[in-house]
Amino acid sequence: MDRFFEHLREQAFFYYLAGVPLLGIAAQWLAWRLRLPSILLLLGIGVAVGSLVSPDELLAHLAGVDTTTTAVGSRVLFPIVSLSVAVILFEGGLTLRFHELREAGSGVLRLVTVGALSSWLLTSVAGVLLMDLDGRIATLVGAILVVTGPTVVAPMLRQIQPARRIASTVKWEGIVIDPIGAILAVLVFEFVFAHAGHSSLAAISATLIKTIVVGSVSGLVTAAFLVQSVKRYWIPDFLHGVVFLTVAMGVFALSNLLQEESGLVTVTILGIALANQKSISIHHVLEFKEHLRVLLISCLFIVLGSRVDPRNVWNLGIGGASFLAVLILIVRPASVLLATIRSPLTFSERIFLGFLAPRGIVAAAVSSVFALKLASWSGLTNEDFTRQADAIVPITFLVIAGTVFAYGLFAAPLARWLKLADPNPQGILFASAEPGIREIAQQLQREGFPVLLIDTNYAHIAAAKMEGVPAECASVLSDHVREELDLAGIGRLLAMTANDEVNSLAVREFSYLFGRANVYQLTPWDEGSGKRTSVSEHLRGRLLFGKHLNHDALAARFLVGNTVKSTKLSDEFSFEHFRARYSDSAIVLFVIDEAKKLTVCSPDTPLEPKAGQTIIALVEPADSQDASNTHKNSSHGESMER
Repeated sequence: MDRFFEHLREQAFFYYLAGVPLLGIAAQWLAWRLRLPSILLLLGIGVAVGSLVSPDELLAHLAGVDTTTTAVGSRVLFPIVSLSVAVILFEGGLTLRFHELREAGSGVLRLVTVGALSSWLLTSVAGVLLMDLDGRIATLVGAILVVTGPTVVAPMLRQIQPARRIASTVKWEGIVIDPIGAILAVLVFEFVFAHAGHSSLAAISATLIKTIVVGSVSGLVTAAFLVQSVKRYWIPDFLHGVVFLTVAMGVFALSNLLQEESGLVTVTILGIALANQKSISIHHVLEFKEHLRVLLISCLFIVLGSRVDPRNVWNLGIGGASFLAVLILIVRPASVLLATIRSPLTFSERIFLGFLAPRGIVAAAVSSVFALKLASWSGLTNEDFTRQADAIVPITFLVIAGTVFAYGLFAAPLARWLKLADPNPQGILFASAEPGIREIAQQLQREGFPVLLIDTNYAHIAAAKMEGVPAECASVLSDHVREELDLAGIGRLLAMTANDEVNSLAVREFSYLFGRANVYQLTPWDEGSGKRTSVSEHLRGRLLFGKHLNHDALAARFLVGNTVKSTKLSDEFSFEHFRARYSDSAIVLFVIDEAKKLTVCSPDTPLEPKAGQTIIALVEPADSQDASNTHKNSSHGESMER
């Protein structure tokens, strides 16, 4: 047993590296199942891990120095954190499209300028009044806490599912504000501490301009280089993702070498430039970066959370709690309301923005970096000032945990109350507007579910609009559908065109938006042909309705008079009664439970409708049912006679 524990001690860093990603992804999965903010679980696990082992001590032990000294661990840890933050911001930039700014642009610009400035000033004042911080420390803390960031905003948006304009505003603000906040913190530190307030306004302005110029030029030049490299086939397809990743990290480091903290600007501009160019497709790169982002966020929050001593956060006392409450209830709402005066945002949208500003990994990383700088700064001679400098990290983590907890629990209910979100959209997007599809959509409309039909056939679209069904003449594969149309309330795709290849492409495109569980397509016409089938298994979405119900079979049913019918089941009229009445030829399309939740029928999830539920089914005309029932009864009689 002693040898076992000795082996654990010697290989502690190895097991730590293996365990942190495992715990992080487990927390992400658990948060998804419980519909909780993942950051809360990650921070909680980080604090728990930190009570057992500190990453700084592990790194110091690895370096062969006294484990009571964490400086070595910090020197190794924070370059890793900085590069990880760069990758996260780069991925965030890849999701920012200029077309989103048509509605949200004015609001975003105001939030990252006027809003950021007012938030900085109000936070600094709150730090002085409520926590008795030195003015210099309070000013630095205020600058650090300006940021929000994609590490916490993206998971919350996924949980809240707000309307398109407010989601675009929150996403753009969260990503753009990170480099702004980091640059602001650098300028404050340089002005207040490094030069003891002797820097002139001209020097500060020159530093700011240099940071923006270096970051912007580096980002744009790198984006042009990557685009040309892919366009001219200088990079093989299997290397696209890793090349984009390594180039982003390299240019981040180069920019920081040329001008401190310009790297965050560089990777953000790089991501935005790549996202909005039209020369090459970056969908596969974005998918790779999204997976990497989830892994990095999971690991970073655990690692940085494990560096925080809960006692230091607890020791902030009533002052810390009051400071947190003022940030949430006064500073953020006031800065948003001030920044969005005369903006196109509605009052409900302004209220929602005023109660959504979670702090994330950038705030944690920046606060830790400046805490280390202050710890080594020779100007710290006053004991009380040193104590306050040491409190920067606990204050930041208190704000991170408090804002994530508050916004994570209450932002979604607030969005629903303000009618800005539908966390479980039940609507259906139909890829086709043929007559039979229109009949299915109309029946769903009668049951209260939003629908939208997409078709390139203008006659079909015109007929749908005449029948009162929302429809758009466009290709379901076009950017117009994904980026321009208002899909509020829509949460599923049913690809029902006559072209099986188009259906497969549609489910692949929309699986990113709706999730693979919510994209369906009709069974291909040559299902069962093995390897010769027209659409490979891995290219398909979930099959619709029945395994043998392809487009031609469905169209033939409508051609002979089949109709779409809703039936409310009860104890007196069960599903067995329904089957007896309409025969086995009836095809159940949807099931609606008592809570008005719509389930799409699919061969991979056999349904057993129960009393109280409503089924929407495709049934034969009455004369066909009578003939079928007569035949069944006759057959039954013959078998009984035998």
